[in-house]
Amino acid sequence: MQAILLLCTLLLLGLLWSELPGNGRMKWLKYFILLIFIPFYSLLNRERLPWAIGGLAAGYLGVLFVGVYQWFAMGAQGIPLVGMSYLSFSAMLGVGAIMAVGFVEMSRSKKLGILLWIVAIALIFIQFHQNGRILLLATLIAVVLMAFLRYKIEIRKFIGILISFLIVATIFAYSSPVFQDRLSQVKSDIELLQRGNYNSSLGYRLAMWDVGLHAIAERPLSGYGTGTPERYFDNTILTYKNGLYKDLPEFQKTFHYHNDWIEIGMHIGVPGMLALLFLYWGWYQAFKRSRIAILGAGLVSYIILAGLTDAFIIFSRTPVLLLLITGIVMCWYRHGPKRI
Repeated sequence: MQAILLLCTLLLLGLLWSELPGNGRMKWLKYFILLIFIPFYSLLNRERLPWAIGGLAAGYLGVLFVGVYQWFAMGAQGIPLVGMSYLSFSAMLGVGAIMAVGFVEMSRSKKLGILLWIVAIALIFIQFHQNGRILLLATLIAVVLMAFLRYKIEIRKFIGILISFLIVATIFAYSSPVFQDRLSQVKSDIELLQRGNYNSSLGYRLAMWDVGLHAIAERPLSGYGTGTPERYFDNTILTYKNGLYKDLPEFQKTFHYHNDWIEIGMHIGVPGMLALLFLYWGWYQAFKRSRIAILGAGLVSYIILAGLTDAFIIFSRTPVLLLLITGIVMCWYRHGPKRI
């Protein structure tokens, strides 16, 4: 709660040296969605907990069912019916897989543990058929990290799980036309970069990170003010490095810097980046103090990894899902049984 309040306070202070807040899309307001955790967790108690769990489970399963139908029956990415992009749906699948693996540690029954692993693998299989490459990679790394933390003393068991997991992931990769297509796109992006052409997904990100780091180095203590990063990029690329990136707005409109650290650093400088680090640390500590450190390590590592190539903290739906899960799991361990 302290980390959330600190980050939001710094963003409000950043308005003092930014341009008029009404200019642009005001995407930075999505950071304030984090504040929803404070009243939500404060209102949770033993009586309300089953309703919160039921509501979250019903909502997740409902969205999952629609998303699987869209993919399997209609060949669509994400859920166009509710305006959910393939990135948001892939992020949701990753969160579900990590939660399933986290619940394995909490389960009393070996049969339930096996069932939860099957659920996690099924969600990862669906994620292989979505276009979110980095989100998929973040999920795989987080799951492997959780398995290591769980079985680091039983190293043989961990190696067995790791080998099995890699085999399954390889099979999924070769059986997914979507994944193969994204790999081909990566090769194409690299070829364009070698010719000095940044009009690609990879090139666009590299250009934004280059400009963003340059801007943070110019104003490390204050950033350019809350709400100004988008305009800074569009204005700077006209002359930066002799206009190397000046045509990029025609390739893709500027929304954010595709990196949580650079995005917040552009708004409020290094203090904002430190506040973001404090948020991640506090998020993990919330799980650790509830005696579910492995689940916390998995979710927080997933958030950090996903935020390396996208502004994950301001994803339209994923942060809300993560905050609700955090509040419910903490309340469960405060009021409910310790294992399932």
